[in-house]
Amino acid sequence: MSWGALYAQLGGVNKHSTSLGKIWLSVLFIFRITILVLAAESVWGDEQSDFTCNTQQPGCKNVCYDHFFPVSHIRLWCLQLIFVSTPALLVAMHVAYRKRGDKRTMLASNGSEKPTETDLETLKKRRLPITGPLWWTYTCSLFFRLIFEGGFMYALYFVYDGFQMPRLVKCEQWPCPNKVDCFISRPTEKTIFTIFMVASSAICMVLNVAELGYLIVKAFIRCSARRPKRNLPYTHPDSVTADKALLQNKKNEMLLSSSMDSSSNKTV
Repeated sequence: MSWGALYAQLGGVNKHSTSLGKIWLSVLFIFRITILVLAAESVWGDEQSDFTCNTQQPGCKNVCYDHFFPVSHIRLWCLQLIFVSTPALLVAMHVAYRKRGDKRTMLASNGSEKPTETDLETLKKRRLPITGPLWWTYTCSLFFRLIFEGGFMYALYFVYDGFQMPRLVKCEQWPCPNKVDCFISRPTEKTIFTIFMVASSAICMVLNVAELGYLIVKAFIRCSARRPKRNLPYTHPDSVTADKALLQNKKNEMLLSSSMDSSSNKTV
């Protein structure tokens, strides 16, 4: 898997997202993907080879390992990151569709004249506001991110019966002759990395909730700002003209009366 290609795709979405979305992407790549690639894979690299049981029964070790480790932590986290990043790719597709439509509109408005490279580059780098259909796509992507994050965290907790790796597990699976003791390699180190990855996932969930609330509040403020304009009473143009004429007549009468008063004062 090329994590660099994924970062390039999500980086295009990053410039169209909010500040909280930029923080989410930084946490995703620095504290989750980087740790997963550089450290976690080496920590779990010996999970099967150093899983030892106090028996020489053929097949007992493999069966016990499959029972206690049905899914590798690394593969589960890779699936989680792929599923969590997929909604952001949907936003990237929506943005590309919008820009393609704007490009067609620009070509149609220019007629026979072809747009310059500067215009196309400006259109490509233009940041789209999160309003209208893009708002719905963005909020739905946040909603699905939360579902995937919570679902994978629950799956990790359910499959391994918690986030702590035990040092000793007792196995009674067939073809083991009896209850055997099996030992996991470096359980403390694996527990630390598991808690770190779970905490990073929880931070991403908090950021997604905060960004979702921010978008909803911002949309509510926009709707509230438009509502007073719609509720303004309609005034006919003729009535406006009549009101202006009436005010002008009153103004002329006041000027006339003031001029007559001044002339009478001079006569006296």
